[in-house]
Amino acid sequence: MSVTIILIVIMFIFVGRFLSKKSTNHSLCPLPPGPTPLPFFGCAIQMLLNKPTFRWVDKLMDQFDTPILCLRLGPSTHVIAVSSPEIACEFLKKQDEIFISRPDVLSAYLISGGYRTAVMSPYGEQWRKMKRIINREVLSPPIQKWLQPKRDEEADQVLRYIWNQIERQDSIVGGALINIRAVSQHFFGNAMRNIIFGKRFFGKGMEDGGPGEEETEHVAALFLLLKYLYAFCITDYFPWLSGKTDFDGHEKIIRTAIQNVRKYQDPLIDERIQMWNNGDRKEKSDILDVLITLENPKLTPEEIKAEFVELMMATIDNTSNAIEWTIAHMINDTMILKRAVEELEHVVGRQRLVEEQDIPQLNYIKACIKEAFRLHPFVSFVPPHVSTIDTTVAGYFIPKGSHVILSRYGVGKNPNVWPDPLLFNPDRHLHGEEKQVVLTDNNLRLISFSTGNVVVLE
Repeated sequence: MSVTIILIVIMFIFVGRFLSKKSTNHSLCPLPPGPTPLPFFGCAIQMLLNKPTFRWVDKLMDQFDTPILCLRLGPSTHVIAVSSPEIACEFLKKQDEIFISRPDVLSAYLISGGYRTAVMSPYGEQWRKMKRIINREVLSPPIQKWLQPKRDEEADQVLRYIWNQIERQDSIVGGALINIRAVSQHFFGNAMRNIIFGKRFFGKGMEDGGPGEEETEHVAALFLLLKYLYAFCITDYFPWLSGKTDFDGHEKIIRTAIQNVRKYQDPLIDERIQMWNNGDRKEKSDILDVLITLENPKLTPEEIKAEFVELMMATIDNTSNAIEWTIAHMINDTMILKRAVEELEHVVGRQRLVEEQDIPQLNYIKACIKEAFRLHPFVSFVPPHVSTIDTTVAGYFIPKGSHVILSRYGVGKNPNVWPDPLLFNPDRHLHGEEKQVVLTDNNLRLISFSTGNVVVLE
């Protein structure tokens, strides 16, 4: 037995050395700096011993004093982490055609229903089809204008819920307490359910206007999927383990969460498809109707179901997280809160409620939200891109198949880009009254909603 183990270890060492020599012979440029990988295993053992992984990666970038880091995980997968906006632009703008695809990983495969969706699918015909449909039928300005009444309805509902809580301020239990995290997460969950399915709740909800058990379970499952999507699953780097073992438990967690999401969504989709087939429904009133009635190209029920999981995930995390942190900073700094209130009174006044058309004029409040995006990203890395060919970036060799991850923390808190990077300072985003604050940054100095030419629906 011991002889067999020794022979296996020797074989792994020789295979590892062969693969290493093979990869370095492609280019005269070196790989980006990083820890020396073990034969066959790479840095996978270190990754498993250093949780959470994103903190370990950030710590390695500090340790090597580099804005671009290379980790080899498993026998051949290179993970390239980037914390420099300039290098990020080189990856995702100058060479975006090379890095336009997504890696084949277990979490994305399961959540996307076998790569049927727009964001998680590797580059190819399905990716092109779904991206074109989402841009044209979901994200286009005419569609957004058509859906505005549904967004307005949910804004009214959340105000009604907050008012009901305030009215209970003399209650012995829970009076006037507002859980900002729960309210913001469920606001976007309710709004997206209304936009997609034409109903805010799967069940009856609560008497005070809050979500019921169904909505609570649905949103919790969506956030669990977000936590494990592209979460450094060990079988992604040792593909031969896939289907044989759930080494780190990711597969079981993801499958359970998907089931909890789709048990509420899929019956509504099946029912609506049947209504259109029977002629019982003839007018479009939500995104589900739009996608069901598409003719060129026609979507299958499984494509619609998978895409709606992706849309729900992509629209509740970043926005709700930014609201939570923005309000937290306003509570902790009364001057920030005072300026935000003064802007509301100046732009909107006290005689009516804030409307979407007011947003372009609310520059200071947008600056506060943008600062929350910079300092407090919901996830540490943007969804990974994968190189389709060998290439060179920032003077380093990037092998074909490398997973490129842009660190939201790294770029957002980069001291070479942002003075006093740990300070919450909305004024850094204000450039005079004549200029509007936008929540994106084309130079990738912070990451809010998209990277390069690949839209990230968040």
